[in-house]
Amino acid sequence: MTCHYTMTYWRDALYNAVRAADGGIEAAAQFLTTRRDTSIHPESLRRKLQGRDTLDVDMAVLLAEFVEKDAAAAARSNDWLLALCAQEGLHVDDVPPPPEGGWACEVSALQSKFMTISSKIGKIAAVTAQTTQDGRIEQEEADELVPLLRAARVILHRMERNVLRAVKTGGAQ
Repeated sequence: MTCHYTMTYWRDALYNAVRAADGGIEAAAQFLTTRRDTSIHPESLRRKLQGRDTLDVDMAVLLAEFVEKDAAAAARSNDWLLALCAQEGLHVDDVPPPPEGGWACEVSALQSKFMTISSKIGKIAAVTAQTTQDGRIEQEEADELVPLLRAARVILHRMERNVLRAVKTGGAQ
């Protein structure tokens, strides 16, 4: 039987991210061994990520660093922290840095992001309708809906940043 690892439980999100990085668990164990100057066997690391052994926050942060170094998996490096915060009632977002110097035209950037958020809201509406049709939300449905909600919040944060930069610079340019 295959285990289903969610993106809404922090250990699962970290496990998924580590497995998505080049070399997976084995490479992560080697990375930890090198960084901590203490050996860890890949199966010991797997047990920690599966919740069968304790996993401290220092190791989780190092594993996120390992994932962040992999171009294909880097976007998932903070998924575990987002999930942990949400589990504890804190809602945070991983907002990418703005382009250096902002946009040539903050108003155009804001308009573009508005179109993006509008399409995301449409997708959220469709998935929400499908998800709630039977009056329940299953884990697989949550795993589909939560990333859409997070992505929409990130766009809103970026829009806010555009507005504040436009005001600071005295208008559109």
